[in-house]
Amino acid sequence: MTSFGSSPSLSSWRTLLALAVVFVLLTTTGWTAVRHQRGPGEPWRAAFLAWERGRSGDRPLPRPTAPPRLLSAFFASLTGAEQVRLATKHPLVVGNLNGAPVALRYLANRLALSQARRVEHDRMTDTRLSSDGRWQAGRRMHRFESMLSGGRQILAFDPSGKGRAAEVFGDLDLAERVSVVVPGVDTNVLTFEKTHRRYTAPVGMAKSLYEAERAADPDTRTAVIAWADYTAPAGLGMDAAIGKLAEDGAVRLSALTAALPGNSRVSLFCHSYGSVVCGVAARALPARVADVAVAGSPGMRVGNARQLRTGARVWAMRDQDDWIQDVPYLAVGGLGHGADPVSRGFGSRVLSAEGAIGHSGYFEPGTESLGNFAEIGVGSYSAVSCADGDVTCRSGIPGAEEAGAEEI
Repeated sequence: MTSFGSSPSLSSWRTLLALAVVFVLLTTTGWTAVRHQRGPGEPWRAAFLAWERGRSGDRPLPRPTAPPRLLSAFFASLTGAEQVRLATKHPLVVGNLNGAPVALRYLANRLALSQARRVEHDRMTDTRLSSDGRWQAGRRMHRFESMLSGGRQILAFDPSGKGRAAEVFGDLDLAERVSVVVPGVDTNVLTFEKTHRRYTAPVGMAKSLYEAERAADPDTRTAVIAWADYTAPAGLGMDAAIGKLAEDGAVRLSALTAALPGNSRVSLFCHSYGSVVCGVAARALPARVADVAVAGSPGMRVGNARQLRTGARVWAMRDQDDWIQDVPYLAVGGLGHGADPVSRGFGSRVLSAEGAIGHSGYFEPGTESLGNFAEIGVGSYSAVSCADGDVTCRSGIPGAEEAGAEEI
């Protein structure tokens, strides 16, 4: 207990601060985040039910939630023509199946995007909708048109609600190293890519990282995934302060990494609330995930890196002007996301973010933050630059610490 005439303890102040943050969230954004996740219908549900009733020849189709190895074995048992027939008949399901051949998923998602584009085109002139509803339909239609252009490799697509998507840069089947960009709040199909401030959107982040990795090591076959295939919080409301959406996203992220083709090494690059997703997923990630790097993190739902229970190296960075540093790093009754990943006691490998501007500038070309991500992505650990110019972030990595010391 703390008397009125004495100073409250640090833990008491933190609790009071957390409660104040919750109060502000409730009085400003309240519980609206969940409501705003809804969109024009739920086409995934209809597609799922049609798949459940479907067959391939005389065989029933496997459940979409089956383990990737079983789904992979099922598709391997089909002829090429049978695979295409399934993708044509059930594009929304096949395009999102972890375990289905990558090229088949690209084909299925082009078909699903074409269907979704036609739906939104019709909604644009539907007088039963409000003027805002028709305007939103137009925005979605143009987004789907963009995703259909230029032979893009769409690995996942679901127009339900606010929409989810994932896109691949590079050859995922032949890649030796795969990087996955996990974005944060306000990620949906409309914000999947941006014309202005392009490097703040998942597509721009991933494309920037892919080009930086190719420049860092042209001889290593790389692929980068812009992974917006989870339901992210809408704004800084209650959903952003708790871990429910991160828990759901972590299941999807773990499934993705387990189903990637080949034997590639995988690195996760997790921004803002995306680092919460990566923190929750950490213990379930397959051994092929070698690195988990977070930037602008509000926490990873743990008190220190050991509690992540992962064999992957844990990296962290934060720009000195990033507003996220003012968010309380604590966890009280499910609110908040735990300790600060760049703090000394957390135990991560702290990287330099020199050149990044604020909370959304970590993937800007020419920044040290992007350069560090690229070196991790290609496995060139001796080339990463630690925060404050020391070499401690490279310690314990064979050959990296010594090489870095020689450069200094």
